[in-house]
Amino acid sequence: MEQLPPDRTGRHREALPGSPWSMVIRFGLVSLAVDAVSDGARPLAGPLLAQLGASALLVGLVTGGAEAAAQGLRLVFGPWADRTGKYWTFTLAGYALTALCIPLLAVTPALGAAGLVLASVLIIGDRVGKAVRSPAKTVLLADVAGPVGRGRGFAVHKTLDLAGAFSGPLIASAVIVATGALWPAFAVLAVPGAFAMALLFWMRRRIPEPHGPRAARDVLEAQGAADSSGPAATPRERLSAVFVLFAVSAFFWSAGLVAFGVIGFHLTTAVEVPVPAVPLVYAAAMTAAALGALASGYAYDRAGGAVLLVLPLLVTLVPVLAFSAGMGPVLAGVLVWGAATGIQDSTVKALVADLVVPGRQGTAYGIFAAFEGSGALAGGALYGALYGSPPALIAAVAALQGVALVLLIATLVRSHRGRAPEPARAPEPE
Repeated sequence: MEQLPPDRTGRHREALPGSPWSMVIRFGLVSLAVDAVSDGARPLAGPLLAQLGASALLVGLVTGGAEAAAQGLRLVFGPWADRTGKYWTFTLAGYALTALCIPLLAVTPALGAAGLVLASVLIIGDRVGKAVRSPAKTVLLADVAGPVGRGRGFAVHKTLDLAGAFSGPLIASAVIVATGALWPAFAVLAVPGAFAMALLFWMRRRIPEPHGPRAARDVLEAQGAADSSGPAATPRERLSAVFVLFAVSAFFWSAGLVAFGVIGFHLTTAVEVPVPAVPLVYAAAMTAAALGALASGYAYDRAGGAVLLVLPLLVTLVPVLAFSAGMGPVLAGVLVWGAATGIQDSTVKALVADLVVPGRQGTAYGIFAAFEGSGALAGGALYGALYGSPPALIAAVAALQGVALVLLIATLVRSHRGRAPEPARAPEPE
């Protein structure tokens, strides 16, 4: 098979069947379809559980536990995918869990008391599927996006992903309006789920597994040969150096990036926006997220990780604008929040892939998600405690982002110093 020029790790990549852009777009279409399934159902989880007899406490435990599973279990499945090298197996299994669990919620109202138990299991199962697939899928995407630029590849993928997050709730809402019941909305989401699985199996036959742990050893051997001053680092040493510094910076910016639920609360209580209009505001934020992902992704491939220095600055602006009393500043804050979210969910992952040797990327994505998730949890407590005191909230977020900015600068400086020189290419025969 034809070899492509070396990537940033110095290893040669084998050309994939079909253009690299076509594979990136197909991964994006899979995410679009599955996000339509998952995000189409997520706003309905609370109403469904309430309809089945759940208390507010149980709703909180189930939905909160589901989100904790989506983040925390990546610490298990990321390293597991690296150890086995079976990234496609984890990707297919994770997507299949969502494609099955969400449509099966349609049967729960017919099962009486057992329906509440089954619905709780299925809601958590959907988010477990997210944890199973995310590290492995991101490794696959980073691999196929290499020839086109990881920044652009992740940006285009995220844009398609957000299109699914936007369309899923609209589909579910339209079905509920047409039928007057919740269960048909879950049933109709089987269609995009089936499309995603069919496309995934088609792609599996055409895209090989990344080289996995063997690639890590090859890269380290090449770096050891290039640097005669000392032995090559081990994969764990490479993972614990610059990467962990970047992950800690992610904790701090995540702690300052408020969840949209708090913004929605402010919209309905302080700005008096009608509840039906809140999803429209959220849709505007998703549009800003897509634009932020595209702009930062293309800039990343031209200027490198320095483009991410804008992220702490955007996060600092969010409470200043989004928690104002006027509708105009609040909407501006929502758009800034969306742009920051888009950068965090796309271009940040491109830098993770470039900081970590290939055989450790699944582990890295799992660990990175844990840092982001713990930061988001701390941020939720921060915003809840200081919501009634805007100056204190703004000051706290600004302090967190100052730390994030310093750590991010240190990450970029150290990664630049530690980057291995590209191996010399053999001259072309005349």
